[in-house]
Amino acid sequence: MIIVDTALAKRQAENNPIRVALVGAGFMGKGIALQICNYVPGMELVAIANRNIDKAKVAYEQAGIENVKEVSSISELEQNILNGEYSVTNDALLLCKAAHIDAIIEVTGAVEFAAKVTLTAIENKKHVILMDAELDGTVGPILKVYADKAGVIVTNADGDQPGVMMNLFRFVKTLGVKPVLIGNIKGLHDPYRNPTTQEGFAKKWGQNPVMVSSFADGSKISFEQAIVANGTGMRVAKRGMIGPTVPSGTHLKDIIDLYPLEELLNGPGIVDYVVGAEPAPGVFVLGTHDHPIQQHYLNLYKLGEGPLYLFYTPYHLCHFEVPQTVARAVLFNDAALTPLDKPYVEVVAAAKTDLKAGSVVDGIGEYMTYGLAENADVTRDERLLPIGVAENCILKRDIPKDQVLTYDDVILPEGRLIDRLRNEQAEYFKINEQVSELI
Repeated sequence: MIIVDTALAKRQAENNPIRVALVGAGFMGKGIALQICNYVPGMELVAIANRNIDKAKVAYEQAGIENVKEVSSISELEQNILNGEYSVTNDALLLCKAAHIDAIIEVTGAVEFAAKVTLTAIENKKHVILMDAELDGTVGPILKVYADKAGVIVTNADGDQPGVMMNLFRFVKTLGVKPVLIGNIKGLHDPYRNPTTQEGFAKKWGQNPVMVSSFADGSKISFEQAIVANGTGMRVAKRGMIGPTVPSGTHLKDIIDLYPLEELLNGPGIVDYVVGAEPAPGVFVLGTHDHPIQQHYLNLYKLGEGPLYLFYTPYHLCHFEVPQTVARAVLFNDAALTPLDKPYVEVVAAAKTDLKAGSVVDGIGEYMTYGLAENADVTRDERLLPIGVAENCILKRDIPKDQVLTYDDVILPEGRLIDRLRNEQAEYFKINEQVSELI
């Protein structure tokens, strides 16, 4: 942040702002627009794409920008940018292909659509900031391969919990402390929640009930921890993670013993979460240090006698921090969180209720499935079905509640980009994933 704000101020002084385009004008997209347009010198939000173009206009209006122009071609968009005008469109790919745009912020949460946007942006040498852990957790590693070849950054965002966790992870490493657990703090986890049960909460905060349900049913926490694992090489201790629930208000320092000490000290590290702890909704890292003198100093600095030392960030500020990610990518070629290499943890689909043969699987956070984090080697060996590809699959047989789906249980739709990318990812990293038959 200290480096980023200075660099942005320089771009502002030089009248050379970073030009950003936003795909998605929902609850989070509107917050990002408000932030960039009013509080980030040296950066301009030149265009917003949304399926419902009126919502894109509303996002600009709430950000104080009233004079916007609808565009339907690349040339119109490029001319508006050169003229210093703001554009809205229902064609997100225009933003990805147009010149004069440095970075795309993808904030739809729709896996297949977001895959098309991200790949098109990368092919046109634009940095991509994903507020879409679902896409990242499904095909992030192969998208990183594409991005590296194009010389651009694909990254999750500062402010979202995965980005905050990765920032804390990097900070702890710079101290010489070895991170052994990266944790997420949640207030609720009930795998059977659905858009109907979450409708009241969603209405109160102006959010999408499906998105709210994906948080409540554990799918989102699974994706968040999966992409942190993929960015660090860590694993999960078991399918679904340990995820202890503690009495509301329990401090993090009192939950350390709920995780397996020997596995932490002797393994590659784990990603996990806790429900009910404080300070929420923050993140934490448990680390170790093997030098006795440094252990003495850590004890002096009130971190205790070890062997585990607790570091935490007490909040995550979502859309407020997203512009920092844009600046890190564009100005410093630095990712807040991007895959290390191959997949280490996947998110697989489990039945939220008894499912019937012939049914078409609905989306993440809806009524039929919830996501569970599982180590990638187990996912491969057991042919488990990633929840990021489950939507619109047809069930070949009945599936009882809480059973994890496999590729053998479904027929995949034809022609999807997400399946092509999964196959490329498997081939590139020699995973040898064999998918189901197609519809």
